Amino acid sequence: MTAELVLGDVQGRSLDPPLRIPPVPWRDPYTLSPAKLAEYIRALENACEQNPRSADVRTCLGMAYAMNYEVYKSEDALELATRLEPDHFFAQLKYAELHYRLRALIRAERETLKAMELAINSWELNLARKQLQDIRKLMREGTQKPEWTKPITMPALCLLAMAIFLCLVVHWK
Repeated sequence: MTAELVLGDVQGRSLDPPLRIPPVPWRDPYTLSPAKLAEYIRALENACEQNPRSADVRTCLGMAYAMNYEVYKSEDALELATRLEPDHFFAQLKYAELHYRLRALIRAERETLKAMELAINSWELNLARKQLQDIRKLMREGTQKPEWTKPITMPALCLLAMAIFLCLVVHWK
């Protein structure tokens, strides 16, 4: 991706004037200062306001939020990018990568498989395969967070009842 992002339709005509965003800083994220990252995030947020239907800009914003350790904002931006353009490979891959890095491996595997279906060339397919390989390796090693599928209302009620019972026993005298 270059410093200039041009949005166009299928025929290649530009719908809007070129959108100027700063160069992509995540080539070496460890040398990026927090001030420059905050500036980059502001520029991307402004670009999202100017082009609310652009999955490319939202994907970049989600990646920038992730670099800034703002997980919920990153997830929201990447999820919106995948909803805006369901056939956008990089939005789907980065959304899956976010879950992979959070060790929500079941969801990451599901989203990476969607990205593999969207791959249109061998390079994209190799990126998705490598990510899927890493996810499955971590799953075999047991390095994952369990997926919550059951409601916790009953255990919470039991805990509350036990706490009330213990308070009554302590204050019985």
